[in-house]
Amino acid sequence: MNKPPNIPALTTEQMIEVDRLMIDKFGISLLQMMENAGAHLAELSRQLLGGSVAGSTVCVLCGRGNNGGGGMVAARHLHNWGADVRILRLAGELKEAPAHQWRVLNTIGIWEEPDFNLNQADILLDALIGYGLSGNPRPEVARLIEKINSSDVRVLSLDAPSGLDANSGSPGRPTVKAQATLSLALPKVGLMTTDARPFVGELYLADISIPRELYRHLGLEVDSLFSEDAIIKIVERESNEHK
Repeated sequence: MNKPPNIPALTTEQMIEVDRLMIDKFGISLLQMMENAGAHLAELSRQLLGGSVAGSTVCVLCGRGNNGGGGMVAARHLHNWGADVRILRLAGELKEAPAHQWRVLNTIGIWEEPDFNLNQADILLDALIGYGLSGNPRPEVARLIEKINSSDVRVLSLDAPSGLDANSGSPGRPTVKAQATLSLALPKVGLMTTDARPFVGELYLADISIPRELYRHLGLEVDSLFSEDAIIKIVERESNEHK
């Protein structure tokens, strides 16, 4: 699919303002946005697995914040579609919205499996860190990133590869090397940089129902990007890029 016209990229500060306006002005809750993000992450996973997840093993690596909550939503959908879903989760207290998603997973019988061998999965979903990272990942996150990168399994990152600075595109030590990244709403400026390419892989964009009118508050005119599909590919993976 060709890249549609007029796709601006957002800074971290702009994306924070988008999130604020969604909730405060447009009345679209964080849980609604999280549901959209996670559902699209699950759908792209299904596409990357050939159109069906039945019989596939999907491992979702979740952080404590909203990015992790999106991963948990994806886990629920994939479980419902017949995948064998495994969860690795950062220890510690969850934020309110991901805590809600975690309770849902527990209710349907999905729990953390910290000793799961990542090489037994057909795809890894990286939902450890969102777009707000600055600097190197904390040690407990770094350990999970290193486990991801040492596996032989394809990786799909949510919003940005964990460890990557979504503003500058500078990779932290370490940073997930994804084969594909699903950015939300609009791409973050750092994902479009040369330094980020080996970590981002193919770049997709998902509709999380942000009104075009909201973007005008930021001085942006955004085309109807999702008129044909709720997930669009905007950057191909270069043939000489490797995991």
